[in-house]
Amino acid sequence: MANLVIVESPSKASTIKGYLGSNYKVVASKGHVRDLPKSKLGIDIENGFEAHYINIRGKGDLIKEIKKEAKAANKVFLATDPDREGEAISWHLATALGIPVEKTLRVSFNEITKSAVKSAIKEPKTIDMDLVNSQQARRILDRIVGYKISPFLWKNVRSGLSAGRVQSVATRMIVEREEEIRNFTPVEYWTVDAILEDGGKEFTVKFFGNSKGRIKLACESDAQKIVDAVSGRDFAVKSVKKSKKKKMPAPPFTTSTMQQEASRKLGFQSQRIMRIAQELYEGVNVGTENGGVQGLITYMRTDSLRISADAQAEAREYIVDKYSEKYVPAKARDYKAKAGAQDAHEAIRPTRVALEPAKIKKYLTSDQFKLYKLIWERFVASQMESASLATVTADFESAGYIFRTSGYTVEFQGYMAVYEESEEEVKVNQDEVGVQKNIKLPDVKEGEAVKLCDVIPQKHFTEPPARYNDATLIKFLEEMGIGRPSTFATIITTIIARNYVKREGKSLVATPTGELTNKLMLESFPDIVDYKFTAQMEARLDSIENGDVDMNEVLSEFWKDFEVELAKAEETAKNTEIEVPVEETDIICDKCGSKMIVKNGRFGKFAACPNYPQCRSTKPLVAPKASKEEDGEEAEAAKKIVVADFKCEKCGADMVQRSGRYGTFFACSRYPECDFTKQKTRDIGVPCPKCGSKIVMKTGKRKTVFYSCEKYPACDFSSWDMPTAEKCPKCGQILYRKKGQSTLICHTEACGFKKPYTAEEE
Repeated sequence: MANLVIVESPSKASTIKGYLGSNYKVVASKGHVRDLPKSKLGIDIENGFEAHYINIRGKGDLIKEIKKEAKAANKVFLATDPDREGEAISWHLATALGIPVEKTLRVSFNEITKSAVKSAIKEPKTIDMDLVNSQQARRILDRIVGYKISPFLWKNVRSGLSAGRVQSVATRMIVEREEEIRNFTPVEYWTVDAILEDGGKEFTVKFFGNSKGRIKLACESDAQKIVDAVSGRDFAVKSVKKSKKKKMPAPPFTTSTMQQEASRKLGFQSQRIMRIAQELYEGVNVGTENGGVQGLITYMRTDSLRISADAQAEAREYIVDKYSEKYVPAKARDYKAKAGAQDAHEAIRPTRVALEPAKIKKYLTSDQFKLYKLIWERFVASQMESASLATVTADFESAGYIFRTSGYTVEFQGYMAVYEESEEEVKVNQDEVGVQKNIKLPDVKEGEAVKLCDVIPQKHFTEPPARYNDATLIKFLEEMGIGRPSTFATIITTIIARNYVKREGKSLVATPTGELTNKLMLESFPDIVDYKFTAQMEARLDSIENGDVDMNEVLSEFWKDFEVELAKAEETAKNTEIEVPVEETDIICDKCGSKMIVKNGRFGKFAACPNYPQCRSTKPLVAPKASKEEDGEEAEAAKKIVVADFKCEKCGADMVQRSGRYGTFFACSRYPECDFTKQKTRDIGVPCPKCGSKIVMKTGKRKTVFYSCEKYPACDFSSWDMPTAEKCPKCGQILYRKKGQSTLICHTEACGFKKPYTAEEE
């Protein structure tokens, strides 16, 4: 029997299958196969934090199928992603398949290319339990925080809220920025520009100060004093300083810098960036002339700046061929990662520099092309020669005051021929005045007089700090050591989905619910939302990964203090009244003209008049269609309320999708005024054996699934077993798939025909 290779995703499986040949079968687990139960804590705190893992609902058949394949295979290779999460998935797979950890064949690759995959298969290792325990510790910590604090929020704020260990800290950041903006008092300041002329050429210089240093102009009288002093006078050239400067390229991308730069340059949200990067890593068919299906970038979850010697050599060879030898530094560039960075993988780079973005553009989606181009250019530029800049700073004096202009021109492009960092990424010296790119000054000399054409005073006000966007929040999270780069996208989408934060354009803005929850968390659980504490916990999780500390030791230390904090918070809350903020909508009540507010009902959120009970008007809260910018969990959150394509049979209003104790159904949007509901069904593509109409799948009590005619009760056909389109070879009646069994049966009592079915038949 062929060897079995198990990966997470079908697209990754498809790519790898093309590399290994007929002696290998590649299957996908489609992510995790086991996790903690949703219905309970699932952690035995008193018994060494033992985690009770169960098979994820809906994965039962898949696990059975993989078990069957594994049993028949010569060897089973676990080839999940090369990080904590991937290692944990391999461990869960090994457990589900009954493979002892010491006998596992664990393979991983930083890039999905033929050589990397084949090389990994030749040298399998065992599962790294330090890596697994690091992931387990994170999962257990997050579960304890979520399941212990969330009920506290339900009782004191409102049902449906939840707390997250890292998400709560991110929410605090955004809430505090909103408070800074709200409390900001603008301060007036002035600038004075002078337009000078020399040899028929005009140029602008900015007021700097005097010979003692810089002077700030706080009011109009300060500015007018300068204007009056220099008006009608010539300016003298006090000094002209010219120099040469080398500007080094930025290093190749890490997960964090990729998300920041793609957000700035491409306008993509973090979840979208990571999804596209995953596609590029797992493999794209770039045509037979370019090698067919292959991974285009190295693993995209990394904070390392290391580059392999082979990749450096390939880049240098490409640069010489494309641009010439002067564009390559004498020595290959190596970049040093910041302290604490995980160096298990290389930085993010193209797997083959020869695959220029333009060359494979027709094989990529628009998003894939844009991100691949950004990664490719950044990496190639990182291995190129520095740019040469000619800088100039010129001071001009009049009436004892100094005006300045400074800037630079590019004399040799170097890496700039391929890539330039976004302006936000380049730190500008704030002491420089009037910095200009490609500055062109007349050839002025010290002591020379130049003519004043005009002097312009301008009033300004200091501005509040900008709200966070994806790029700036990710940068701050990284600087504070909170979360891991691979989790930043999930953190942002989670706090938006929980309505703690909302998007306004590209900005992330705290909601009233987010502000109230943050206030409650600061008062009741200060450690959980403490920046330093959260960063230290990340360091402890890294220590588990490195084998320096035991998982249970870290968990015990955390629980010891958290248990006390939790008990104190619950006691304090008994004597405290919390006023829950009202969430306004833009919907106007058509009965009394008031702005409607958001309410929670048994079928979810709806808009209600704030003047209840005098005015009982309600309306459905239909979320806007997800924009192209929305993705991942944010898009799902935007799609939660779905309008049906049919109307209410009682009043003619829209029907909206709801969730209840028996599953999903449709309810009138005018509820509670109209109580009409209709069960949600799914066509299974089989005709009714009684009347020929469609058979549909329905959900009954305790969420049990059954099948009936769509015309029920006019046609009374129903069955707990799933009808199929296949006919019984003995009596000609339809066959049914027996629930919970791998069997097709005939329901005719006198017949009794049975036969096994395969996944293909299903």
